[in-house]
Parts: sequence; C-alpha cells; structure tokens
Amino acid sequence: MKAAVYLDKDKMEIQEVPTPKPDADGVLVKVHSCAVCGSDIRIFHHGNSRVNPPQILGHESSGEVVEAGANVTRFKKGDRVALGADVPCGECSFCEAGIGNNCQINYAMGYQFAGSFAEYVLLNKIVVNYGPVHHIPEGLSCDEAALAEPLACVLNAVELTNIRLGDTVVIVGAGPIGCMIIPIVYMSGASKVIVVQRSRPRLENARRFGADTCICASEEDPIKRVLEETGGLGADVIFTANSSPQSHADALKMAKNRARINLFGGLPADSSVTMETNIIHYKELCVMGAHGSLPRHHRQALDLIAAGRPDIKPFISHHFALDDIKAAFETAEGHKGMRVIVRPWGV
Repeated sequence: MKAAVYLDKDKMEIQEVPTPKPDADGVLVKVHSCAVCGSDIRIFHHGNSRVNPPQILGHESSGEVVEAGANVTRFKKGDRVALGADVPCGECSFCEAGIGNNCQINYAMGYQFAGSFAEYVLLNKIVVNYGPVHHIPEGLSCDEAALAEPLACVLNAVELTNIRLGDTVVIVGAGPIGCMIIPIVYMSGASKVIVVQRSRPRLENARRFGADTCICASEEDPIKRVLEETGGLGADVIFTANSSPQSHADALKMAKNRARINLFGGLPADSSVTMETNIIHYKELCVMGAHGSLPRHHRQALDLIAAGRPDIKPFISHHFALDDIKAAFETAEGHKGMRVIVRPWGV
C-alpha cells in the first residue's frame, strides 16, 4: 500500500509499504479521510517520545472495514467507521477508573500504533476492544466523521471546565479547535464568548462560528480588552487553544476570581512558561489541562455531528491527495484555512 512515512524531524516520504494483515482479533480499515492535526505538525518538526520512526502518522480519520478477524464481533466487512487517537490499555488503574486518556502507557493511533496517512490502517486487538472506534451514523460523510476526533477533545476539555449557565468564556486561538469550542460552550450554558487571535483573517472565522467579541491581539492589548468586556472582573472560563506559551501566562490576567483556566493547546516539548503564581493564589483560580479524549467522547462527538450540533462542514477547508501530504501540512501550518483533509485514494 501507499503511505506517508515519517522518517525523522522534518522528513516524511511517500513509500510503498506492506499492507497490514489483521489477526483473528484485528480489523483492517481502508482510509477515506484523515485530517491534519496540530500534533501531527509538532511531531513532524520536533519529534515525540512515543513516535519511533519510521512511523505513519495521522489519527483524525475514517474509512471502511475491508477485513475483520474471526474473533471480532463489533465490526464486519463493509462497516463505515470513524477512528480517534487515544487508546486506553484497558487494564491499568486509570483505565479501570474510566479515565483512559490518562493511561500511563498512553497508546495512540499515529504514535505507537501506525496511523491513517496511508491507504489502509490496522486496528489491533487493543484498539478494537478499548479504543475510539465507532460506526459512522447514516448520512454522515467520511470527511465529517474524521472530525469527530478533534471534537471529542473539545468535549473532554469543556466537560473538565464545568461551564455554568451565564458564564463568560474566553478562547485564545481561533484555529479549527478554538472555533469548535465556541458552539460547544454555548450548548453548555455560556452566555458570552470572547475570542482572542493575533491573525485578523483567522479571527474572522471565530466571528463566523458565533463568537460575540473578537479581539485582534496584534492590534490591541487582549488582557485590557477582556477586562473591559467583563466590567473589569475578568472571564469565568478561559481556554488556551493554541501553541503559544505566552497565552498561558496571559490567561491568569484575564481571569475572574475563582475562574477556571484550561491549558488546552499543547506546546512544543522545549517550551517554558513564566507565570505569576500569586495571581492563582489570590484569585483562587483553578488551572487545569485537557489531554485528548475518551472513547465515549468520540462517540458523543459523532452523535453531535450527525445531529448538526455543530455543523461540521464549515470546519473543512482543504482536500489533498496522499501524494501531496507535504502541501497539506504546509497549508495547515500556514493557517490558510480550517481543517485540512488528506484523502489517500484521491480527491
């Protein structure tokens, strides 16, 4: 089969590799759609301790089952399935507690397990039994179903922050993930959403997805403006949906007393953040992270997309063939649109 193989930092090649063969407990999926995630870009440039080259990246995907092992009962040939990233081991104390995204083994598609920037992806026994693999609802395209993975991450983050009725929410970052947060926090009870973004063109996306107030951080002081928008008190909830260390420090200064701050966007491994922790102390802030999602979030995301809440189609801006994956990465990294979809069998 044809696959995009990650060989080293800043090096990826299209290669012909053996098509995986599922055992009695595995499933082989023909990949129809795989979106480019920010974490794929970070791995490409900076590497990752869980990714040992050569490896196939890609974890926001969907496709069709072409072969299922004799012991597999959940899936059969012809089923359309959507795949997520985080795969619980199913046996450790965290997995037993229902928080498998905190599993210390931390399996993930496109990390330890080969991902979906390829014509086929293998789902091993662990993925089939415990992972985020779900049937695609009728009427949903494979492109739309692939975005259940990032939406699942949003659901996990919003769940952790415990949005309350009437909350004012600040989202720092107007990329695809930041914009996905907008409709979900409204559904959860937020009354006002403020989005902060350096790039004005990308800020217009936030307005399109329903943000009440859009602040261009390259043109005005976002901290001062957030305080003005909240009567000097600050926001109830803040999400840092970007890869900027500075946004983590700024979030403390935008926060209302007893606010919840979710450091959602991952940073490059060599990043460091200087924070005025006295602000946390005196404001009694709750600062948390959100990593990935659980299989149940992935299923919920598919159900929400199928119901049109949110309409996921506007989040898809580009399509590329597998042969053009470098251009797909450049487009996603260059903030030239929203989610970029790679179609291994052609656009």
